Amino acid sequence: MPSITVRAARVNAGFTQAEAAEKLGISRHALQNYEAKPQLIRQGLLKKMREVYNMDHDNLFFKI
Repeated sequence: MPSITVRAARVNAGFTQAEAAEKLGISRHALQNYEAKPQLIRQGLLKKMREVYNMDHDNLFFKI
């Protein structure tokens, strides 16, 4: 299955870090940390990222 980095998913969705963080309900600093270390992302936030970034959760997975 295709995979994409958290940063690439955000950029492909057309969001800056600040915009994405606001939509996700987290700080920009937290998003920076998640983009650098995606293995820290909790399942609930991962689901929300897929929704905000308009990713098909059955076919696309973040690279860890």
